[in-house]
Amino acid sequence: MIIIPAIDIKQGKCVRLLQGRMEEATHYSDNPADMAVKWEEQGARLIHVIDLDGAFAKEVTNFESIREILKNIKTPIQVGGGIRDMKTIERLLNAGVSKVIIGSEALYNPDLVKEAARSFEGKIVVGIDARNGMVAVEGWSQTSETRAVDLAREFESCGVAAINFTDIHRDGMQTGPNIQETGDLARAVSIPVVASGGVSTLQDIKNLLEIEHLGVTGVITGRAIYEGTLDLKEAIKISK
Repeated sequence: MIIIPAIDIKQGKCVRLLQGRMEEATHYSDNPADMAVKWEEQGARLIHVIDLDGAFAKEVTNFESIREILKNIKTPIQVGGGIRDMKTIERLLNAGVSKVIIGSEALYNPDLVKEAARSFEGKIVVGIDARNGMVAVEGWSQTSETRAVDLAREFESCGVAAINFTDIHRDGMQTGPNIQETGDLARAVSIPVVASGGVSTLQDIKNLLEIEHLGVTGVITGRAIYEGTLDLKEAIKISK
């Protein structure tokens, strides 16, 4: 299971949100590329980059910050936030992004995910964010009537590299990941699942390792590594 540090970008700066609320942003750095270098030096094998403004604007708006990260590190990055069409996916991949995360559009336009996954093998990740088991979209501002597990099943056998599963109620709250729902989702599909939301301590990593055998191949961590309640280097060590 790989430990994936998160870099959330808002107006070119590195922040973390509470439960996805833009008004609940904590500022950590003026330079996201500096944070990427820091996480690379601590052993990250993949870095998770989200364009928060893009998620609300429905188009990538922090492209320069993403390019700056790519210029400064060798570690692969995956990028999400505002990705709504093939042109944007191609632009990011051509810039050097390793994986592209499709979130809201996976609900609205599953054919885009399927087309992209077939066109760019191993490069497309589906971001499924859930509130009480139901898919949330538009930067988590709206909750749909589709169950997370049903949306995940939609992408079986089309070549999706992974599903990033976030429990919104736990995101940024450092209350521990939702082991039950993450495990249930991993059981329901053959696609690798990456857990997100609530990770706070090394014990949370250990708890997730207990369900690794179900197909939980990674965990994204944000606030915990910024606040210092989780030592990234140590988490990477125990995950091996």
